[in-house]
Amino acid sequence: MADAANVVYTAVEVLIALCCVFGNALVIHAVRSTKSLQQPTFSFVVSLAVADFMVGCVSIPLALVMENRLRTPFHTCLSISCLLILPTLASVLSLLAIAFDRFLRVYSPLRYRRIVTQNRSWLVVAVSWIVAVALSFTPLFGWHKQPASTNSSTLACEFVAVIPSTYLVYFIFFLCNLMPLLVMAVLYGYIFCAIQSSLRDKPGSSCQSRADLRKERHLAGSLSLVLALFALFWLPLNIMNCIAYFGEPSDVPKLAFYVGILLSHANSAVNPLVYALKIPKIKTAYLRIWMQVGGCRWNAQRPQMSQTTDNLTYSNPNSVDKIDMNENP
Repeated sequence: MADAANVVYTAVEVLIALCCVFGNALVIHAVRSTKSLQQPTFSFVVSLAVADFMVGCVSIPLALVMENRLRTPFHTCLSISCLLILPTLASVLSLLAIAFDRFLRVYSPLRYRRIVTQNRSWLVVAVSWIVAVALSFTPLFGWHKQPASTNSSTLACEFVAVIPSTYLVYFIFFLCNLMPLLVMAVLYGYIFCAIQSSLRDKPGSSCQSRADLRKERHLAGSLSLVLALFALFWLPLNIMNCIAYFGEPSDVPKLAFYVGILLSHANSAVNPLVYALKIPKIKTAYLRIWMQVGGCRWNAQRPQMSQTTDNLTYSNPNSVDKIDMNENP
């Protein structure tokens, strides 16, 4: 890139990195310090926030280093490139875990509390990260480009110089991104249809039962928005990779690739804002933390309605209506 464009690109990346770090650190602290958020669903939200935090403190700094083509040993460059892929795969698996969690809650609400415990949710998070590490470091085991020169012990480290397009298109995009996104779209489609059907087919249910169903629909809608934004921000870069692979690299302007990279990184900075705008308990936790940081004393109490409905369950024990509202924000 030209010097002026490079300065602008670097400045935007630094700004995005700062937003990723501080925003997602706030999410992690909010869940950790708020008892009402210490539920299985929010364990997966924390996992997603950790992946987004890594984008700010690991992926973006390493990407800027690689942009300057620092000379490194081949396997060092390959390891750095694999590390850039890790947060993306961890995010996909965290989003998939959230979708299955919401699906189980609607599909089998009576068994949900027995099946989906806090310890099991953290076990799923751990397995997700292990799988993400294994998938992202696959190039280390042979699926990589050979160095252009075998006479030198170092090379100008660049992502496209060591990671093959076949790995990015077929493995990362088609298998590890597109297929999970389609599965999640089906799961959320079922969730919304099941809740809407219950609201429509049971007009005689109590007002509290219907209100709780709407609250469950709101949470599912908020989490599906996070999924939709992930797809929206990441698809341009993946589509450009496909165009460059199936056509010619020159078919995609280099500036477009940089815009796609910025969009993909910006997704990690946007998620904390979505939580604040769409999930009331996280918004309340944010306010409490900011007031504590500012030296103010937090004396806010929950609205009376929340106090009277937190422990209510749906009256029909054999339907989707039976949901303990302690699980909802």
